[in-house]
Amino acid sequence: MAYDLLIRGARIVDGGGGPRFAGDLAVRGDRIAAIGASLDVADAARVIEAHGRVLSPGFIDVHSHDDVAVLLDPEMAFKVSQGVTTEVVGNCGMGPAPRDLAAAFGQSLYPGRDVPRWEGHAGYLAHIDADPPSLNVAVLAGHGTLRLAAMGAAKRAPTSAELDAMTDLLREGLHAGAVGFSSGLIYEPGMHAETTELVALARAMAEIGGLYATHMRDESLALVDSVAEAIHIGEESGVPVQISHHKASGRLAWGKVSESLARIDEARRRGVDVTADQYPYTAASTILAAIVGGLTDRADAGRRMPPEDVVLAACPGSPELEGRSIADVARERGRAPGDVARELLAANGEKVWVVMHLMCEDDVRTVLRHPTTMIGSDGIPMAEGKPHPRLYGTFPRVLGHYVRDSGILALEEAIHRMTGLPAAKFRLDRRGLLREGWYADLVLFDPDTIGDRATYDEPRQTAAGIAEVLVNGTAVFRDGRHTAARPGRAARRCPEGSPSP
Repeated sequence: MAYDLLIRGARIVDGGGGPRFAGDLAVRGDRIAAIGASLDVADAARVIEAHGRVLSPGFIDVHSHDDVAVLLDPEMAFKVSQGVTTEVVGNCGMGPAPRDLAAAFGQSLYPGRDVPRWEGHAGYLAHIDADPPSLNVAVLAGHGTLRLAAMGAAKRAPTSAELDAMTDLLREGLHAGAVGFSSGLIYEPGMHAETTELVALARAMAEIGGLYATHMRDESLALVDSVAEAIHIGEESGVPVQISHHKASGRLAWGKVSESLARIDEARRRGVDVTADQYPYTAASTILAAIVGGLTDRADAGRRMPPEDVVLAACPGSPELEGRSIADVARERGRAPGDVARELLAANGEKVWVVMHLMCEDDVRTVLRHPTTMIGSDGIPMAEGKPHPRLYGTFPRVLGHYVRDSGILALEEAIHRMTGLPAAKFRLDRRGLLREGWYADLVLFDPDTIGDRATYDEPRQTAAGIAEVLVNGTAVFRDGRHTAARPGRAARRCPEGSPSP
């Protein structure tokens, strides 16, 4: 047979942002073999009748925390079931190397599980290729893990020797194929890094290639200044910038995204390559340790983080508390909310995760409308508890709620933000567009029924409307079920001058 698979009668949205068109697409091996009208059925070993459903490139999750999940839960059903075929790990400064530091973070999500061993970023990517998950994995080196490896938990600027050690670790990752490096400037130890430290590392990266992705210093009242710092780092070093999960947290900061987006526009007019990503929800999620200092001891709409808005997502020592707010637990115990939070941390350490209801819908829509905003789930792949519903629902939520139901984006534009745009930004070779000879990462879905079903109360629910998902030409999700196939690969950064989006 000329083709292993033929998808007939689809509405093709190719990821480039142009209008959809009716056609067929054929797959041979791991590549797209042909795109056209009325391809010959007799040439195909298997035929899928699309019946007018949409066929697009597989979605690219540019902001995930699945560094260890792809090793311990390699079927990645919570991602492929929503159409994700490639994801970028190593975000918020928490990268996959050195291994022991990455494993410690992973074990906070998968308590009691043994994490495989690897050496450096090269070893991690080699492990992905040798024992693949169901989707492709691209890697960011994490500033926080590099800093811990070079200088421990020191709360100061690095010495020249320590900066050299961080630079060496970063270069190892970039030479191995990492797509860049990330920072997490609200977390230990990244919060102790001065701007000059980040500029120095970014300059070293500029010699090899890669982008700078950042969880900024402040996503609340100092949002605009934080965006300015991220842009400064990119402009001074000459590297592209990716602003992670762009939002304004806390009621007093609502509306500031208009100012932060204006800063992005100004920088782009100066020639700075700066873009952002977003998850389409008004709640965030992180470890309790990162936000305990911002909790108030009473509900106050003018404060940044009232305890009514902070809900326990995972609490291994007290699973009966999962799904309840800090304020609710505090009332039950007759304690101050801050005291309850500190007691939970003392008992469970960094295994306590929370969901925080901090953003407003108008800001979500404002950021989503901006042409440089990509989609990233920021999902936390916890083995137990009640994770944020973005883990299961991010991409179908955009296509269902914001495209079909709300009309915030045209379908073609939304698909471009999920596929062609991120593939080009992160330099993922021959992915993100439907082109002959490119990898057959594909999603077939019904635009009339696609949508998220995951909720805050019941977050582990797969999306509606996804008919079939292929990764490198192999079906991984079909008719509501995972196929058990694991055809994913390490997606290494495509060098400048090589074929790429």
